[in-house]
Amino acid sequence: MHDIKKKLKIAILYDIWEEDTPEPEPEKKPEKRVGKKPRRKKKVEKHDREEIFEALEKLGHEPIYQVLDGKKQSLISLARCSADMIFNLTESYAGDDTCDTKLAAYLDLLGFPYTGSGPQGLYLGQDKAVSKKIFKFHGIRTPDFAHVYRGTLDHSHDIKFPLIVKPASEDGSIGIDVGSVVGSVKELMERIHYIHEEFDSPVLIEEYIEGREIYGAVLGNENPEALPMVELDLSKLPKGTPKIAGSEVKWEKDTDAYKMTKSSVAEDLDEETTQKLKDTALSAFRALKLRDYGRIDMRVNDKGEVYVIEANPNPWLSSSSEFFMAAKKSGRSYTQMIEEIVEFARQRENT
Repeated sequence: MHDIKKKLKIAILYDIWEEDTPEPEPEKKPEKRVGKKPRRKKKVEKHDREEIFEALEKLGHEPIYQVLDGKKQSLISLARCSADMIFNLTESYAGDDTCDTKLAAYLDLLGFPYTGSGPQGLYLGQDKAVSKKIFKFHGIRTPDFAHVYRGTLDHSHDIKFPLIVKPASEDGSIGIDVGSVVGSVKELMERIHYIHEEFDSPVLIEEYIEGREIYGAVLGNENPEALPMVELDLSKLPKGTPKIAGSEVKWEKDTDAYKMTKSSVAEDLDEETTQKLKDTALSAFRALKLRDYGRIDMRVNDKGEVYVIEANPNPWLSSSSEFFMAAKKSGRSYTQMIEEIVEFARQRENT
């Protein structure tokens, strides 16, 4: 797939937002250790950007780093970047997660070809209420829901308890924890108030679907491929803990919830359910106009019904990510996965 005749200078674009974090030089390659082989140390997990850098080097490209730190100067630096292509890993700007759409639009204005979804797909993926309305239009099963902001009801199905309550436009399980699943009006109102105060965000109220948490990775554009399914096993969560992928499960490494959950390729799904999951993932990917790669989070209940919970454009690409678990199971190496994503962006440039 890779055209060795055209070596590309590819800027790996990422964002930081910590005042005490020094800004790295945007076009500096990581230093290589020389000398004797050091003693074995505890493995330090690499950033996905470092793994992507190494993969691009293996493919014969010239990778560089380009950082956005929330200051105007970093936007100017990006505009002056000499790269042929941007590998877009940005998730926010100046700490604002909703700005990923604006960054993609900025890349479009600058005329850079870049990997991943454009502004449209990023917006539709992030606004969970809008994406669920689109799913309903396309006949894609998703939990019934209500959408409310400080007393104003934007949309409402006739929903019933138990419910899961979360910010409408956050990702990475932000705002989702053990208190997110509610079983009474009192708990519901308390949770709505909490999200309004903590995040100043509209609230998405969904019917809670009891079942298995399945991630469907999708790779491609014109003929996208649904990769093997990956499951986040929530069965060992402590008693009384709702079976959801909250912040404790995703990020809080010292908690029992984090230690007792893990993702792995789903091995025991029957053929019919697997096909249903793949078809659903592909339908959701297309409906939201995602590009190159994406992850569709689904639930399968005990009746075998598949519900889309949310879509994730430009998901995490670390070698420990659920996306690469799926790609690896499909027979791809990490480098091959990165190669395909670059090729998808290159094809857009040439059309």
